[in-house]
Order: sequence, then C-alpha cells, then structure tokens
Amino acid sequence: MTSAEAGTLRRLAPPARRFLAHRKGVLVRLALWSLAESGQAFLVGHAVARSVDDGFLAGDPRRGLLWLGIALVAVLSGARVVRGVFAQLAGVTEPLRDGLVRRAVDRSMARAARGGPGGTDRAAVSRLTNQVEIARDSFAGLVLTLRSFVFTAAGALLGLLSLHPALLVVVLPPLAAGLALFLVTLRPMAAAQRRALAADEALGDHAARARAALRDLAACGTGPGTERSGADLVADAAAAARTLAGWAAVRTAALGVAGHLPVLALLVAVEWLRGHGVSVGALLGAFTYLVQSLLPALHTLMTALGAAGSRLLVVLDRILGAEPEPEPEPESDPRLGSGLESEPGSRPSTASGPGAAAFAVHTAAAPAVELRAVTLSYGVRAEPVLDALDLCVAPGEHLAVVGPSGIGKSTLTRLVAGTLAPSRGEVRVAGRPVTGRPAAELAALRVLVPQDAYVFSGTVGDNLAYLRTDASRAELDAAVGAFGLGPLVERLGGPDATVRPAELSPGERQLVTLVRAYLSPAPLLLLDEATCHLDPASEARAEEALAGRAGTLVVVAHRLSSAVRADRTLVLDGVRAQCGTHAELLGRSPLYRDLTGHWNS
Repeated sequence: MTSAEAGTLRRLAPPARRFLAHRKGVLVRLALWSLAESGQAFLVGHAVARSVDDGFLAGDPRRGLLWLGIALVAVLSGARVVRGVFAQLAGVTEPLRDGLVRRAVDRSMARAARGGPGGTDRAAVSRLTNQVEIARDSFAGLVLTLRSFVFTAAGALLGLLSLHPALLVVVLPPLAAGLALFLVTLRPMAAAQRRALAADEALGDHAARARAALRDLAACGTGPGTERSGADLVADAAAAARTLAGWAAVRTAALGVAGHLPVLALLVAVEWLRGHGVSVGALLGAFTYLVQSLLPALHTLMTALGAAGSRLLVVLDRILGAEPEPEPEPESDPRLGSGLESEPGSRPSTASGPGAAAFAVHTAAAPAVELRAVTLSYGVRAEPVLDALDLCVAPGEHLAVVGPSGIGKSTLTRLVAGTLAPSRGEVRVAGRPVTGRPAAELAALRVLVPQDAYVFSGTVGDNLAYLRTDASRAELDAAVGAFGLGPLVERLGGPDATVRPAELSPGERQLVTLVRAYLSPAPLLLLDEATCHLDPASEARAEEALAGRAGTLVVVAHRLSSAVRADRTLVLDGVRAQCGTHAELLGRSPLYRDLTGHWNS
C-alpha cells in the first residue's frame, strides 16, 4: 500500500467508524441473515453427498430422494435469504448516500463563501451526481459481496472439511493462487482509478471555464488553444481508461485461476482422493460446494473488490477528505476571462526582432485603420453584412460606429481586430493587412474590448496592468483616477487586494477592463459596446479618458453622446455606409437622424 493510500485510509477510518457505530442494529440483522446464507451453503453440498453415499449407492433411493429434497429446500430458501439481506442493506447504503450529498453540498457552499482564487468549486456537480452515486453503488456492492463471500465461504469450507480433509488440500492452493494474483492488481487499479477521476474533474473544469468565456474565445481568437487543451484532457482520460482496462485484463486472469483451476484440480485428483478414502458422494458434494457456492462467491468478491473497492476508496477521499488548497489560476485562464484581445503567450508590448522594427517604421504615416472594398457574408448565399465597405481612419482619430442592431457593427470590430477574415477586400491596420498576421503582431497593435467584460481572479493591480505588466504604481493610480475607479479600488481593499469577479457588477467589470485597455501600449483601441453597462456620466468620463490617450479609438456607440464626442461617426445602414461629423450626418443621413431622434426620445 502506498503512503497516499495509507493516508486516505487513516482519514476515512474515523468517519467510517462513526457511521457504522450508529447502525449497529442494521448490521446485527444483516449478520443474522448472512448466517442463514452460510447454513444454506453448508446444507446443499452436504445433502448431495449424503444422498449419494447413504441413499442411492447404499441401495436406499428413498433416503437419497429425501436428502435431495432437503438440498432443494435449501436452494429455494435462498430467495428468502436474499430478500432479507437486501432489506437490511438499504438501511446502510441510503444513509451513506444522504450523508455524502450533505457533505458535498456543505463543502461546495463553504468554498464558494470563501471565494478568492480557486474559490469556485467546478467539481461540485461531479461530486453531487456521478461520484456520490459511484460511492453508494460501490459501497452497496462491497457490503453485499464481502458479506456473501465470508459467510458462504465459511459454510462451503466447513462442508468440505466435514466430507473429508483431503478435499481442502486439493481445492485451497489454486484458490489461494488466484486470490493472490488478484490482490496484486488492487493497488495499481486504485491509482489508475484516482487518475481517471482526476481526469474527469479536470475535463469538467476546463469545459466550465471555456463555456463561461465563449464570447471572449470567439472575439480573441483563442479557441484553437482552448481546443488543444481540451483535446489533451480527453487524451489523458482515455489513457487512464486504457490503464484501467489493462489491469482489468490481469484481474480477469486471476478470476480464471481462482474460478476454474480448483475444479480442474479436483478432477485430476479424483484417483488420489479415492485412494485416501474419499467417497463418491463426498466428491460430488465437493463439486457442488465449488460450483454452487464457493466459486461464484469468490468470483463476485474479486469483481466487486477490484472495481468497486478502488472506486469507493478514491471517491470517499474526494468527498470526505481534507479540503484541498486552492490551486493557482493557470496563466491562460485570465485570457479566457479578461475581456481583451490577447493570444496565449503574447502581450501587446512584446513584438520584437528585426521585423517588428521595420513594422513600426512603416506604420508611422499609414492610416490607423483602412478597409478596401470589404465584403463579408456568413454563408455562400447569405446577404452580405458589409458590402464593399471603404473606410480610412487617421492615426489619433476618434471614430464612433452606429447603426441598427444586427447591422454589422460588431462584425466590423472583429474584422479590424483580425479575428474575422473578410469574404472579399482587404483590412489594414497601421498600413499592414491583418488577415493571417501572427498573433503577437496583432496584439501589439490593437486591443478589442467586447461588451461582456471578464475579470479574472487575482489582485486588483494584476487585473488593471494585465496588458502592461511594467506599469508603475503612479501610472496605475493615475489611470484609476481618470476613470473614477478609486472608490471601487478602495472598497476592494486597494491594488493588492484580491478581486472576486462574482462580487462585481457588470458596469464595474467594464470599468476594470477599460482601465486595462487604457494602460495598454497598443495604438488602436476597439470598443464593442464596452460601456453599455455604465451610466451616462461614467461612460462620458471613460470615453474622454480613452480619447485623450495617445492612439486611435474606434467605439461602437451605445448612446448618442458617444457619437457627438467622436471626431467622426460611421453610420452602417445595410445599403451604403456614410461617415462624417455629427452635424454633417444630421444633414445627409436619414438613418442617423432617425437614430438621433430615437436616442433623444
């Protein structure tokens, strides 16, 4: 037994003793029914032997039939014994299940109440459903089979001894060999089962994280990396299943040794046994004990102990064991929930090498954003969302994008960010095509802030400086002040305090991600309704701070005030786009006048 398994048994022993101590009455009744099963096993083989030796071979068929009748009654009484056993078994297994459910719920609620990094218990669903049922079924199977084997084997072995001691000499060695081979598989099977459950929880954890960040995965183009991580977890689960299957094959061999060799040994040793005074009836009784009682009980025991025993030990350790220390968030997790465009392993400030220097020189005088006859359709026969759109945004310009819902505003930001390729035409940022560009180059040029802003578990400072890790405390304080985020930071406990994302409102999360974008060195900021949860005053303050930042700002407007504050506004109407100042568009764009009237109503 490994030290981990020994530690598990030490942890589980006290609650197991307390659980059984409160159910002494049920255990006593279960033992009484098991004694009846032991007597039944003894009586069947003994009656067969007596019917042959004292009845048929002795020329007294009536006595032989009488003994066979006794054996038949013993077999039929087995149904009543099994019924009584199952009635008492429910009194042990159902309280166990209820207790495990309460423990799993209490543990999950306590962990959620603590919050902080790793506070979310994503494995709780697995414990409440799959693992609790595994524990209940495994415990029921173990109690049933262990009890049956102990009492049935006692009755059968006592019967063999009563028939002739030489029978035990032939039967016991192969039984012991098969049992020993089986015991060898227990420890590695328990380890493999532990790995399988860990893989199951890890896969569920990954699925929960990815599902919570689907919008960011699509917006930031990090889906392939997440898909690879999921594939690795699936591969780990498959490897654990293959390991279990390998040890199951060894266990099958042990079952073959224990289940078939005793019968073969008895057949081979018939002549030797007859020479030592074993009667024909005793031989038939021995075969009856093996085939009817001992070997089925051993087979059931080895099957249950090999599968259910290891599962039960691991699952109980998961549910009843010590609360694990919170695990640090993987480095990739903040990217899943950051709300900002970022590829795994990249930062906007990390573009380097000779190519990066040439890139920077080339973009000095180029338009910040340029679309050349860009068309995009979500399907071969679908109407284009954007149709032959031309657009040029100068460096340092503040552009607002307006239009009805579903007209293509978010699509435009994704095209500019390089996370969506046009059907036709070309999209350039800082003079370079964005389609197919390396993630590091794109991340160095722009930040995309989607509508659903995610804050990851970490400190306030880590969240704010995520895209600029070298930001000084003075720069952080200045950015916090520019966005009016000071009260929130103070409420959370300062820049070094831990952020609990679930405790922030949608507007507060948007402010955090806007400050994060503000601190980024990327020259282009793309806001896709990233202020929709802010009140008008907070939105105005945030946009003014972002517009005053060095670089270009493109905002999908949520209110008219965003369009009024912008240098120019792009109106998307599904037919032709128009771009101009607020006053110009009021004069020449009916749609813009309608939107203005709607916003002002």
